[in-house]
Amino acid sequence: MRGPGFSPAGDASLWHSGTVALPAGHLAYHRTGGSGPALVLSHGLTDNGLCWSRFASALAPDFDVVMIDARGHGASARITAGEHHHPAQDIARVIDTLGLTSPIVMGHSVGARATAEFASSNPACASKVILEDPPFLPLASPAETAARSEKFRSHVADLQSLSDAEIAAKGKALSPSWHADEFPAWVAGKRQVDRAAMPDYATPWQDAVARISVPTLLIYGESALGGIVTSAIADEAKRLNPLIKPVQIEGAGHNIRRENFDGFLVAIRAFLGDDRATMNNGEQTRGDT
Repeated sequence: MRGPGFSPAGDASLWHSGTVALPAGHLAYHRTGGSGPALVLSHGLTDNGLCWSRFASALAPDFDVVMIDARGHGASARITAGEHHHPAQDIARVIDTLGLTSPIVMGHSVGARATAEFASSNPACASKVILEDPPFLPLASPAETAARSEKFRSHVADLQSLSDAEIAAKGKALSPSWHADEFPAWVAGKRQVDRAAMPDYATPWQDAVARISVPTLLIYGESALGGIVTSAIADEAKRLNPLIKPVQIEGAGHNIRRENFDGFLVAIRAFLGDDRATMNNGEQTRGDT
């Protein structure tokens, strides 16, 4: 996938950052560059774009990786009181502004949900879709949504009352298996996140999944380790849309790439057609963390 003008973009010192204008404010992004196909990444709740750094470094020699800071996260615009923002539209705005042609779009958690909604609403704008443990859950009632939002606000407030060292210590205690490279951006994300960033879904996840019109990898972990997507949910997604390929990664929960990086990478490279990787027939992959 290398071509003329290729640079060793896996070196993060060669990456660059920029912004995309919004009607009010902007979206920040980070980009590896290089001559490969574009791969657009959307992070999970309380993270930022650079939380993809370890993964982006691995893929950057072959892909032009774009890591978006979602609205209310990282260096992007804040969320004003009462604002109902549309993360899928924000993904579309970044792709359009940067002039990306049929990129691969990928997301983790709420970023995966936004990626699915983007792909379903913009059928000609993506070549492939990758969803890392999206919150494919029943719609919450208004009372449940309000309670979740308040709990999230309190959680963020508690985190932001700590020092960076204290946030890092808390993260390492909760996730001792994560690679050390994961924590700097993870800590920064907790400092940057808006307390109003908790999403409120108005439509069932099944609506978006059924309308995706390109090959899609649904990558999920183990429920016992904290994964959201279960085998039953993965089977339902596949029934709704035969273009969806569910793959379970053993030894990982919700943060699949952080908990089984090698297994995650094997699955991604196999789906993207990288002949350096092989994958078991269909359903599970193993790897050393």
